[in-house]
Amino acid sequence: MNGPQRPLGRKDPGLAEAAGGASQCGDTIVIAPERGLVRVDLGELWRARELIGFLALRDVKVRYKQAALGIAWAVLQPLLTMIVFSLLFGLLMGAEDRPGVSGVPYAVSTYCALVPWQLFATSLSFSGNSIVGNQNLVTKVYFPRLVLPIAPIVAALVDFAAAFGVLLLMMLAYGIAPGPEVVLLPCFVALALLTALAVSLWLSALNALYRDVRYALPFLTQLWFFVTPCVYTAQSVLGDAPPWAHWLYAANPMVGVVEGFRWVLIGGPAPAAAALVASVGVVALLLAGGAVYFRRMERVFADWV
Repeated sequence: MNGPQRPLGRKDPGLAEAAGGASQCGDTIVIAPERGLVRVDLGELWRARELIGFLALRDVKVRYKQAALGIAWAVLQPLLTMIVFSLLFGLLMGAEDRPGVSGVPYAVSTYCALVPWQLFATSLSFSGNSIVGNQNLVTKVYFPRLVLPIAPIVAALVDFAAAFGVLLLMMLAYGIAPGPEVVLLPCFVALALLTALAVSLWLSALNALYRDVRYALPFLTQLWFFVTPCVYTAQSVLGDAPPWAHWLYAANPMVGVVEGFRWVLIGGPAPAAAALVASVGVVALLLAGGAVYFRRMERVFADWV
């Protein structure tokens, strides 16, 4: 074996710095779970950014490995969903009365909502199973466990980019140009990603302890889809409902994301400021609580997965 070798048991400064619960005992590094109130070490996550990128790239490659259509599935899923609901509502309600944005073709209105929804649903599906799906890594090597639910969300941006490109082509074909409010689009993308991360922190930690979560996750995602105004608009559901109903509906953060996309891209009605505040508040609470719960439970991941 050529080249200098590091003696076994010698302290590795990089590892000691990365491990928040690491301590040196002679020439041995002991990694132990933190006691008391746990915290999220953002610096540790930043140092693991290359690992996040590597795992995200791996997820993209594995997802479409031996798939004949490859990345085209990222476009076909929202496109076929849009076609099905266009035909369904056309038969039930008539082509002119379908619940889309006024003055905008129903196909564009629906596809515009399905693009951020797919970003959220894909992120949630893979991130919620990230701890169990990477049990070999969890049980054999130390790294910040928060990397695992974050990486699939980064990978989902690849699918989002492909689907969003088709949306731009549809807007161009129908002569729809976004207004100046389009500069707010990254804010709604970020809200969708944070919503997926907030829910995934809870689900991925629970999934490590209770495998029922794996089977409940597809049902949860499907149910969430129908209570989110993807194939209809929020106005078509709420109408003249009392203010408390609007607040309750806005507790679903994806309502603000979907309606925000329609607003900044195709000229739909702007989401109510109060509704956006409610959505952001719910995400903030879920994210803070999920981060604390995830960090508290990660000390037993290796024993349970």
